[in-house]
Amino acid sequence: MGLFTKKLGIDLGTANTLVFVPKKGVVLNEPSVVALSVLNNMVLAVGDEAKEMIGRTPESIAAYRPLKDGVIADYRVTEAMLRYFIHKALPGPRIFKPEVMVSVPAGVTSTERRAVVEAALKAGARAAYVVKEPILAAIGAGIPISEARGHMVVDIGGGTTDAAVISLGGIVASTSAKVAGNKIDQAVADYIKEKFNLAIGDRTAEDVKIEIGSAVAIKDELSYTVKGRDFLTGLPRTAEIKTNEIVEAIREPLGDIIKAIKNVLQDTPPELAADISSTGITMTGGGSLLRNIDELVYRATGVPAHVAEEAHLCVVRGCGKALEHLDTYKRSILTKR
Repeated sequence: MGLFTKKLGIDLGTANTLVFVPKKGVVLNEPSVVALSVLNNMVLAVGDEAKEMIGRTPESIAAYRPLKDGVIADYRVTEAMLRYFIHKALPGPRIFKPEVMVSVPAGVTSTERRAVVEAALKAGARAAYVVKEPILAAIGAGIPISEARGHMVVDIGGGTTDAAVISLGGIVASTSAKVAGNKIDQAVADYIKEKFNLAIGDRTAEDVKIEIGSAVAIKDELSYTVKGRDFLTGLPRTAEIKTNEIVEAIREPLGDIIKAIKNVLQDTPPELAADISSTGITMTGGGSLLRNIDELVYRATGVPAHVAEEAHLCVVRGCGKALEHLDTYKRSILTKR
């Protein structure tokens, strides 16, 4: 470890990629989107710039998400994306390559994990470590993962929901469900299409979810004016939608997330289950920012749930902390190759 070793923690997500630099914090949070030229497959833009193009691109440009359900779907594009993010986070001459730690869903296969390592090394990392998301989310949420107590983390991202019980620095029981923020957005769009005959894009669906969405019905509903295209006339039109309609719309994907949480609780040894019923469930990830999701989890499982502070930053912060104290965490997290 030279004095000049730069370190980066990367939360490589289906929807967004975040980069953490020790002592600086989160330096970058951009969509995991790459815009490619259809003619010669050249990368035209990455991140924010590329997301602006989604749904608005001429035929010659394709906006592309190289990760699907938390894993690499397109290797070359992921590498280009990682290279862009690494360069952007560490500007200046490339004399020293950084050490990089990347988060992956708890359910990844060894092949998928190898793909991430390869992509990071090709994108300019000196060494790449891959760590499972729930462990990093727990570290980032300030959970003392190495103690002999059970802690449960539920990380709801864009593509995957990871639920895991952690004790003594390791994952005791876990599951990765391919249902998270994106599926919730999709459910909102489908509902608005059915109920109002209105076609809306992914970004509008996400806005509706963020502005007025809730996991359980509420008394004082919020309302939102949705702008979209009328299916019958093909012309732009608006419609008014309220919170409890969204609750109805997203019931199914939320039900799948609850199912995943219950499965993990059922797989948990009794001693640890007792710990969890007293410490509760910690919720992280952008999807946990949905109003009242903690209430839904509590109603469904009987276990108190709380949303971590700055839930969407937990995984990337955990990456940063784990990198800074690599020696402490080596045993519990690293499967270096």
